[in-house]
Amino acid sequence: MHEAGRHLRKLREQLRLKYRDIEEASTKIATAYGNQEFAIRLSRLADIENKGTVPSIYRLYSLSAIYGVDFSTVLQWYGVDLGELSADAVKLGIEQTRTLNFSPLKLKHVEMPADFGQSVDLRKTSYLSRHVQGWGTIPLSLLKSLDLRDQRYAFIGTEDWSMDPLIRPGSFVQIDEAKRRIQNDNWNHEYDRPIYFLEHRLGFRCGWCTLRGETLIVESHSASRSGPDIYKYPDDVEILGQIVGVAMRFDSGKKRHKRS
Repeated sequence: MHEAGRHLRKLREQLRLKYRDIEEASTKIATAYGNQEFAIRLSRLADIENKGTVPSIYRLYSLSAIYGVDFSTVLQWYGVDLGELSADAVKLGIEQTRTLNFSPLKLKHVEMPADFGQSVDLRKTSYLSRHVQGWGTIPLSLLKSLDLRDQRYAFIGTEDWSMDPLIRPGSFVQIDEAKRRIQNDNWNHEYDRPIYFLEHRLGFRCGWCTLRGETLIVESHSASRSGPDIYKYPDDVEILGQIVGVAMRFDSGKKRHKRS
């Protein structure tokens, strides 16, 4: 933490600011927000710069504003890298299915399937999820080709078997928010039938949907041994969009076999 303090001291000295200047500027911020936690006293600033004292998020904000440095950069000096949020969220293996609401501008890389093997000809249409061999790091620059305005991402919980084996527990899915209208028919088989991602009062759910008036029936894959759920629509459930992409591992099925 001493290294972070030295970075902050160097910024202050480059701007030719005295301790008193920092105290006065941070007090203005504190007054503006009606929260004295933003204020940085002389003794506290000395401890931050010289003793490795870790400032609160409020004082860290004030220092970022005064020095004109991005908040995420200062956090990184203290060992908190916002670019790792998505990767850490996926690695944790949380049982509950949930959305991943991380701004793509803050991500340095995203964990996705990167090795499809030599058996896949990328020039032809292929069911890629059958060929995924491992997870790799995709740099942010490669995400520029994606339409991020209408896309959201979600993590399928490690205990969510509702759409297994099409979408296995622990999968990372891409959701198109523009496709919220339920398509009751005009599909030929399960691989062609739209899978929707929904939010209800107790959490999240993905599955095939049938809308009958104000009744929404969410079906699971027959092989998952999970029953359907019925909701009053739109009072009890919100359709977040259609799942248009999935990245998943193959070892999750083995875990369920051991549990059964």
